[in-house]
Amino acid sequence: MGVVTVSELKPSISGKRSFRPNSSIRHATEWPISDVSSDLTVEVGASSFALHKFPLVSRSGKIRKLLLEAKDSKVSRISLLTVPGGAEAFELAAKFCYGINIEFTLSNIAMLRCVSHFLEMTEEFAEKNLETRAESYLKETVLPNISHSISVLHRCETLVPTSEEIHLVSRLINAIANNACKEQLTSGLLKLDHNFPSKTISSMEPETPSDWWGKSLNVLNLDFFQRVLSAVKSKGLKQDMISKILINYAHNSLQGIAVRDPKVLKKQRVIVEAIVSLLPTQSRKSPVPMAFLSSLLKAAIAASASTSCRSDLERRIGLQLDQAILEDILIPATSSQNSHCTIYDTDSILRIFSIFLNLDEEDDEDSHLRDESEMVYDFDSPGSPKQSSILKVSKLLDTYLAEVALDSNLLPSKFIALAELLPDHARIVSDGLYRAVDIFLKVHPNMKDSERYRLCKTIDCQKLSQEACSHAAQNERLPVQMAVQVLYFEQIRLRNAMNGGNNQFFFGGLNGQFPQRSGSGAGSGAISPRDNYASVRRENRELKLEVARMRMRLTDLEKDHVSMKQELVRTHPANKLFKSFTKKLSKLNALFRINSIKPIGGGKSSSESRFPFQKRRRHSVS
Repeated sequence: MGVVTVSELKPSISGKRSFRPNSSIRHATEWPISDVSSDLTVEVGASSFALHKFPLVSRSGKIRKLLLEAKDSKVSRISLLTVPGGAEAFELAAKFCYGINIEFTLSNIAMLRCVSHFLEMTEEFAEKNLETRAESYLKETVLPNISHSISVLHRCETLVPTSEEIHLVSRLINAIANNACKEQLTSGLLKLDHNFPSKTISSMEPETPSDWWGKSLNVLNLDFFQRVLSAVKSKGLKQDMISKILINYAHNSLQGIAVRDPKVLKKQRVIVEAIVSLLPTQSRKSPVPMAFLSSLLKAAIAASASTSCRSDLERRIGLQLDQAILEDILIPATSSQNSHCTIYDTDSILRIFSIFLNLDEEDDEDSHLRDESEMVYDFDSPGSPKQSSILKVSKLLDTYLAEVALDSNLLPSKFIALAELLPDHARIVSDGLYRAVDIFLKVHPNMKDSERYRLCKTIDCQKLSQEACSHAAQNERLPVQMAVQVLYFEQIRLRNAMNGGNNQFFFGGLNGQFPQRSGSGAGSGAISPRDNYASVRRENRELKLEVARMRMRLTDLEKDHVSMKQELVRTHPANKLFKSFTKKLSKLNALFRINSIKPIGGGKSSSESRFPFQKRRRHSVS
């Protein structure tokens, strides 16, 4: 074991005595502090320090006890193997024992506080000893400041378990939590309340100010970070601020997730599971951005996180699915050596969409007790909050289906399960679903006829646009039954167009409402009892409107029919005689109407009014 001198004592620029580090290796007897040779060698780890007993014993209770307990009264060597902070910390303590003025900084304060406890440098052995000086610096400089407390807490990570024994870690964590919540109340608008984009973010790191204290937490290890987050949550820090802290920490910690090193993956798995456990409470109005949740789920799948962790993330994404974009739900499947592995994890997406479709609105539990007139929205109308969300999600699913349809390894059963997922009223137009189905049929030409028929059955031909119908009628990949159905509805469309009508029942209702399809598969199972009730109400309204339209249409047709007959009589040459005869009849009818009018005085019999010809004959005879 080599013997290394600590340093040389020389005056500094300020006039104070201090140690100047010496890079050369000296023997312990070359101690330069005084002309008296050293009488004690202290071994700290792999280093040795040639010192003197008196200055050490005068301030360190531990060294005093070691010398008193030694069997040899002239002991000249002691070993300190577990000094917190190692040789560097002991060197600073030795300087302090010799009366050298050492500088307290954020980098060494944790070390000095721990070594002062280890060496028992308390007021019991000397006035204004190292422990008292360290405590004073902590209280005046470190604990009142959040960033300073975080910096010192980071230094405590290498000083465990001593830093835990003296409660330095817990004091720093409590100080961070208290100051953060105090700052939130007093100056939150300046440092804490920053508005960040909630729907789409280009990266996981929010645009926080450079001096924001939350970024300082990134230096902490996972254990200390969890303890700090738990403390600030218990003290009442806002959930959106907690989310931003988690986003910052995840951005700096979850690096190299694509590396297949087992050690790296294990570390990443622990970090992901810890971050998920610290997320705010699940809700539809969660402050956690969708892009961040999606990134966490991708990291959890890549790192083989626990099932509970993945389920938690899937539910959070399902709660906010109407805020997602395509990139958020393109979850890569776990890579394997199997050449038939799919590109995307469709099972996870199926669960996420199912969670969204089975959501209960926060106010739904009492909605059935309210009177119908008190409802602000028609629950199933396009303007209602839930219906608008379902329409967004339906477009998202159709886009997703078109993307995953390009995967030749995707099983038809999985694709069909996704296509059948939405209820009938979720789509106003089925063009997106038709496009996805057509792509899947093209990429999978060897599908069974039963699977092909079931897949095409998910398309509502009544909701296809004219362009999609024209394409489907000529699409050889579709089953014959669907092509016939498309032609049938197209014929109805043409007939309505020729008649000048607008059949809203089949194509393009104003409100986007359509009759329920039979045999829609699993999709109909997603409708809740309230959806069924709203659907019945909607159908009743539509039927009433349809009856009124039909009556008006019937009246118009009758008028058109009479006009056509009159036009034929007016224009045809062979009907001139009929025309003159009609004029004579009209004159006779006018005369009949005059004779049939009763005088005001009344008194004529009903028989005379009913038989005008008999009355005229009697007058002629007389």
